[in-house]
Formats: sequence, structure tokens, C-alpha cells
Amino acid sequence: MRLEDSLASGWVAAMLRSMRKRFEVQLGLGQTPIERVVLPARSRDELPPVLAGLQWVFQTPELNGQIFDLLEKKVVGDKKATGRPGLDLWHILVLGVVRLALDCDYDRLEHLANYDGLLRQILGLNPMLSDLEKPFHYKTLSENVCHVDEDLLLQINALVVQAGRGAFKKKENAPAEPIRAKADSYVLETNVHFPTDLNLLWDAQRKCADLLAPMAQAAALGGWRKSRDWRRKLKTQMIGLTRLAGGGGPNKEQRQQAAARAYVQNSYRFEEKVFSTIQALPIPRQPLEWARRERLDYFHTMMIKQLDLVERRLLQGQTIAHEEKIFSLFEPHTQWVKKGKLFPPVELGHKILLTTDQHELILDYKVMDQLNDAGEVIALADRLLGGYGLAAVASLSFDKGFSREQDRQLLELYIAEVIMPKRGKRNSQEQARERQRSFAALRRKHNAIESDINALEHHGLDRCPDKGLHGFKRYVGFGVLAYNLHKIGLRLLERRPRSEPVKVLCA
Repeated sequence: MRLEDSLASGWVAAMLRSMRKRFEVQLGLGQTPIERVVLPARSRDELPPVLAGLQWVFQTPELNGQIFDLLEKKVVGDKKATGRPGLDLWHILVLGVVRLALDCDYDRLEHLANYDGLLRQILGLNPMLSDLEKPFHYKTLSENVCHVDEDLLLQINALVVQAGRGAFKKKENAPAEPIRAKADSYVLETNVHFPTDLNLLWDAQRKCADLLAPMAQAAALGGWRKSRDWRRKLKTQMIGLTRLAGGGGPNKEQRQQAAARAYVQNSYRFEEKVFSTIQALPIPRQPLEWARRERLDYFHTMMIKQLDLVERRLLQGQTIAHEEKIFSLFEPHTQWVKKGKLFPPVELGHKILLTTDQHELILDYKVMDQLNDAGEVIALADRLLGGYGLAAVASLSFDKGFSREQDRQLLELYIAEVIMPKRGKRNSQEQARERQRSFAALRRKHNAIESDINALEHHGLDRCPDKGLHGFKRYVGFGVLAYNLHKIGLRLLERRPRSEPVKVLCA
């Protein structure tokens, strides 16, 4: 039997309540129970430790039940037990984690889910795809993984870290070690090109042409037979103006002004043509038609905005305020981040605040709305103390970017050791505090978070390919979960004999 009788019976009852199962309980011919899958203990590949972490989640009853309850509440909810069965909840969790663990796209994930024998065993499937079994499709994977959101992954990560810290105990029955927390931030980039007002205007123009031409043809409206010529003309002018701005030669300003004036005039003509065609389009009737019309209206609005910025900057000589700028039409939530680095001087994305412990597990993470690190200190400490207990956090360290004297004094009321080096000149009292042996030791250990960030970037969190802010935050959650399961899985593989499966270790 795959699991404990009592546990399995409870899961079967839960599965019968909806068409989407937690996982398939009934074993097929040639299938191995997930808890008995033997994983390579000495492999240097990224996949086996992550699968070991997932196997540990599956066979830890309390943790397993809590995670499946969360998944079922979010994905299944109040849906009726009708229709075709969806992807199993266990498959959604495993494949979402594996995608980030290997930093792969859905095409490679489809291949792994269908043809990687070790992964298929952890999924609860036959190692070999049979002719009678329906293979996974990349579209099925992407649409099912999207059911998971940031809030759900925050809760799952908290459960995994709470239970996973037990795997790092020196003795199984020993009390939990006090947390030595380290906090720092880095930038996760969005999947955008470097923005200028010229190439953003071109982005809006080409999207308007691409969307409007088939819509006008379907409505039997003329005027868009030469849409490709419009695209070629506007793109040529945009590229020529960009090269003029970056080049030299005699009479550069006059040539640049003439090119900018011609480009702006043609852009206004194109905008008038787009506007008149939009006014002539019939009212949409189908949801898909409404979605296309809203997308067209969005790019038309962005074209007007960028055209105004280009005209003001190049023809009127104005300086555009930072608040008026947008850095991507496709990912408008993208932020312009300058962390004072020599390379890269500017990063496009969002700052991610991470907190790790002495075992390199990520205790807490947040996609920051603001760019000021110091503004996150109190909220971070509140989350740590609320999640792990007032007595659990022995120390909390930051770098100079988080320094704020009143915050340090407040944290010292609740945390024994707060490592927050002061920016700028220090007085004698501050110098004496920072020269203490414990302060210096914890400040040196704080640098370990840089290697944790580097490892996290290898789990896909260097550049986010998912669309929208919700997709961005979901991507971060899966990346942190994959990282934590990788660390826990490595620990479990180190502590077991080569030929034995992973043992259950509870916190």
C-alpha cells in the first residue's frame, strides 16, 4: 500500500469531493510508490535533490495534509464535481517546482514530464510513457500551474521551512536551534528590452498595426492594405533617429531635429489613421473580441503617450520627469532600479527582499513595492517574529543600506543581537558597538547571503519570463520553494545510505 491506511483513506475521501484529485492513489502496473522511489545520492545534477525534497513533502503526513488542504482550497474551491478531471494537485506542485529548479521553459518541462523516468516516478506515474496514457502538453502545464498564486506559495513556503529546519538538527530529538537570520535585497529582472521613448513608441505603433489590420479586414473596412509599408517606414525612421542620437558628424543637431520632425509628423498621421479606424469598428459581441479591442485601446493610448514624450524631448527640448516615464508597454509594472553598482548601473524589474538562516533556508521573501531598503526593516522583523515566535530569532543582520538608528533601537527590544552597520561617520560609542566580537562575527557571516542569492538566481530567479505582476510574484514564490526544497533534499541525501530511500524527518 502506498501510504498509511488512515492517511490514505482520508485522502481518498477528499478526492471524491471533486473531479480534480490530489493525486492518484490506485497504483498501476509497473508503478513504484512515491515514498519508495530510490534517488541517486551522489548526483551533481539539480534535479535529484529537489525530487528528494518533494518526496519528503509527500511522505511527511502533517506537512502533506496542510499543503494539500491549501492547494485544494485554492485550485478546487467551490467548483462542482462535474466535467473532465483536471491535472492532479500533486502534479501541479511538482511540475511548478521542477520548472524553477531547472530554470527551464514549459517546452522542456513537457519533455521531462513525459520522458524523464525519475521525475515521472515522483509524479506517481509509470517511468515509461505508455501508448494508453495521455501525454502532458505544454499548454496544459502552463494553464494549470497558473492556478497557484503568490499568497498560496507564501503559505506553502512557510510550512516547508518550518518543517524543513528539523532536517538540519544534529540530533533528531534535539530542540530547534535559534534562528540566525540575514536579510538583503537584489533585483529580479523582468523580460523586457532596454527602454527609450523611441523604441517604446515603435512598440506601440507595431502592435496597433498588427492588431488593427485583421480587425479592419474582418469588419470589411479599407485603408489597411499597406499596413506592412507603414511598419517599414516607421521602423526605418525610428532606427535612423536612434543612430543619429548616438552618432556624431557635422550639423548633428540640425540633422537630428529634421529627422525627429519627420518621424513625429508621420507618427501623427499614423495615429490619426488608427483612431479613425477604431471609431469605425463595430461594437464587439464576443468575449474574445472584447479582449482584442481592449488590448488595441491600450496600445493606442500608449502610442499617444509616447508620441507626446518624444515630441516634448526632441522638438521642444524638455526634460521628462521620471514619474511620467514607463519602462515597458508589455510589463508596465517594471521599475527602474539603481543600486549604486558599477555594473550593471541600472536594472529593470523589482527588488526582492530575502531573509535566510544559518542553514541557508529562505525564511521570508517579499517583492518590494518601494525601492528604499530601510523602509522594509520593521515589517520584516514583524513577519519573522510573528511566524517563528518572539524567542526563536536570536539575531538579525543587515548591510548598511538598511541602516536607520530608530529601527535598530526598536528591534533590539525584541531581538538579542541586531547587526545593522551605520552608514557614514560613526562616533566613539558606535565604533565600540561595531567592534564587539559577536557583532564582527555575525557581520562576517552576513556575507553568506550573497551566495544564497547567487544560488537562487540559478533556480530561475535572475530574469522572469512570466507575464504580468501576478505572474512575476508567482514565479518568485515557485523559485523560493524550489530553492528551499533543493537545500532540504541535499541535506536528506547526505544523511542516508546510498541504497535507501529518504527517511521522514519532522520538525
